Amino acid sequence: MVQFVHIDARTAADMRRQGVDPHKMEQSTGIVLYYLYTSLPDPPVSAVPRLSALRASDAEDRISGLPFALLRNIVSRLPVKDAARTAALSRRWRPVWAATASPCAQTPPASSRRSPASSPRTLRAVHLVCGYLDAHQRQLVRWIQTLADRGLSELVLVNRPWPLETPLPATLFGISTLTRLYLGIWKFPDTSGLPRGAGAEPVFLHLRELVLSAVLIENRDLDFLLAGSPVLETLGIQGSKNGLRLRLVGQRIRCVQICVCHMESIAVVNTPSLERLIVCGSMTCGGSCIRVKIGKAPKLRVLGYLEPGVHMLEIRNTVITAGLRASPSTMAPNVKILGLHVRSGVRNDVTMLSTFLRCFPNIETLHIMSAKTDEVTGKVNLKFWQEAGPIESIRSCIKEMTFREFQGERSGIAFLKFFFQSAKALKKAVIVATRGSFTFIGSAISKVHSLTPDNWASNCSVFVYESSGAEGDELWNFQKGFDFSISDPFVYH
Repeated sequence: MVQFVHIDARTAADMRRQGVDPHKMEQSTGIVLYYLYTSLPDPPVSAVPRLSALRASDAEDRISGLPFALLRNIVSRLPVKDAARTAALSRRWRPVWAATASPCAQTPPASSRRSPASSPRTLRAVHLVCGYLDAHQRQLVRWIQTLADRGLSELVLVNRPWPLETPLPATLFGISTLTRLYLGIWKFPDTSGLPRGAGAEPVFLHLRELVLSAVLIENRDLDFLLAGSPVLETLGIQGSKNGLRLRLVGQRIRCVQICVCHMESIAVVNTPSLERLIVCGSMTCGGSCIRVKIGKAPKLRVLGYLEPGVHMLEIRNTVITAGLRASPSTMAPNVKILGLHVRSGVRNDVTMLSTFLRCFPNIETLHIMSAKTDEVTGKVNLKFWQEAGPIESIRSCIKEMTFREFQGERSGIAFLKFFFQSAKALKKAVIVATRGSFTFIGSAISKVHSLTPDNWASNCSVFVYESSGAEGDELWNFQKGFDFSISDPFVYH
């Protein structure tokens, strides 16, 4: 009998009875899991030593003299065995271990009946990322209740993928001490019977980071979760199939990432701290466009990847339509880094591209991902761009530009030629050719350099690369978007 890794035997048998090839589901499930696991945070501790320290030249023990709270924080970040050994260092260290929140990062077998939180100490973090938890619902309820009793700060809880609708115990709401929560492949609890509104107590009063991966969640439950997390700073949602209507309201939220989701709308209502809105791989519901509304977001600096033909952009209360004249009410002047995903052979998409660019007059870095399509409508040549008129952001603001999946097609050539002719402030351009679209990389380099004007006034460096993978195979990583030490999360490496 054929053994499957990602789906169970019962699911495989059900698929065969329905005339569905389980091998295809096995393959697609593997892709989903790869996407999910690459987005998980690193475990809080590691059994592999990475750092060492030299004894001070005067042999004085300065670490033991640190404040008790700081010593406790240090011990809490060690593997459990090493943390316990610190009690033998000196009399100063003995009470530290006893009072420390223990780290607990595990991937237990599904057959394990022991609670991951069997220690009487409080817990800093628990990672359960590799278990078929549907068969252990009773144990799971007890585990989560124990975690709530231990004052847990960080929880990463991933179910193996079948069945997809494995219910997540509502006891999760009892872990009010959480600051970081990652959930993968669950059916979110029904919150319709829970108190909500102005007088309701926040569920996750301390939660700063939230990621939902392939979680079946209703819009009312998502609203409840966000409203109950008043200090949330980073939010990630990927693999949703429900057609979400995401409404963003929060004083502290800084970064929102929505990847490979069926969406109805994304409304940035009132987010005074929002700096990044990253949307990629959007899927529409019933062929309707996804409404993306930018309301009050004065600090929004990074936005992408918007897709003409998929996203219906609305700024404040104005829907952005092709050919709309730019005005202060239709602009988002604070955006500095913009990503666009465009079917360059589709005239309507390219028309919207020029309109979108006028809505962001102060962008300094532009990233364009050219999407392959069998649908080619209308001529998109240099004359098209010239008749569209000057675009102020291209002419005087954009300093860096990346054009990915360049195949040497007429529409892509026309845009690049217009861009190079217009861009007066450009300092760096990166063109990434689709793998296999040119006989050799030298052909791509020659083609790109032929598009730059002979009397180019801009002191610009142009780099041409061939993509390292097949078209469209790059997976977005949430950790890259959440890392604010990376000024441009879209930059090509």
